[in-house]
Amino acid sequence: MESTAMITPGLARDLAALGRLGEDTSTERVLRGLTTALAAGVPGCSGASAEHWRDNRVLVSGSHSELIMLVEGEREIGEGPSIEARRSGGRTTVTDVLKESRWPRYDALATRWGVRSVLVLPIDVAPAQLLVGLYSVRPGSFSPQGVHSLADMLTEQVAVAMDNMSEFEEVRTDAAQLQEALAGRSVIDQAKGIIMQTSGCGPEQAFEELRKISQHHQVKVADLARLLVDEHQRKSKR
Repeated sequence: MESTAMITPGLARDLAALGRLGEDTSTERVLRGLTTALAAGVPGCSGASAEHWRDNRVLVSGSHSELIMLVEGEREIGEGPSIEARRSGGRTTVTDVLKESRWPRYDALATRWGVRSVLVLPIDVAPAQLLVGLYSVRPGSFSPQGVHSLADMLTEQVAVAMDNMSEFEEVRTDAAQLQEALAGRSVIDQAKGIIMQTSGCGPEQAFEELRKISQHHQVKVADLARLLVDEHQRKSKR
C-alpha cells in the first residue's frame, strides 16, 4: 500500500491537468492548481502551500489564505519546516506542533491557525526550487510510508507543468516581440511616406533621412518615426 497511501485517483488526475496550457497559463496558475489539488486529494490533508523560489525571490500560493500568512510568517520569524527544507534540500515533517521542540515560535504561529501536523517537500524545478507544504488539523496525518511516492509524483507532474509553461511563455514572448516589430515597421513606413510626400524623394532616401536624424538625436528609428507620424496627424486635424 506504500505506493498509494497518499495518492488518490482524483489527485493523480488533478496533478496531470497542471500541464495543460491555456490563455491564462502562468506560474501563479500552476501553483494555485497544485495547492488546490493537494488539499482536496491527499488523505488527511486540510490545506497546502507552495513557495516558488528563483534568484532569491519567492512567489507564494496556498489553498487557504491562512496558510499563505503562515508561510510568510515563518519567513519573518526565520524558523520552521519550510526554512529547514529549503536549507537542507530534504523533506521536513512536524508530527505534532504541540510536541515539537525545534521551532517554538513557529509552533505558536501554526497553532494560531489550527495546524497540528506539517509535511514540506522540496522539489527541484531548475532553475527554480519549489517548496510544497501539506498541513493538517490533526496530529500525525502524514505517514512516512507514502511520502516517497507522493514526492516522486509531484516532481514528475510539476516539472512537466513548469516546462510546458516555460515553453508557452517563450512562444508568447516571441509573438509579442514579432507584433511589436511589425507595428514598428508599419509606423516607419508611414513616416517614410510623409518624408517622400514633403520632399519628393524615394523610399530609400526617406529611410536614410530617418536614420540620420535618429543617430543625430540618439533615438531609435521606430520612436522617431512614431513622433513624426503623431506630429503629422496633429497638423492634419488642424
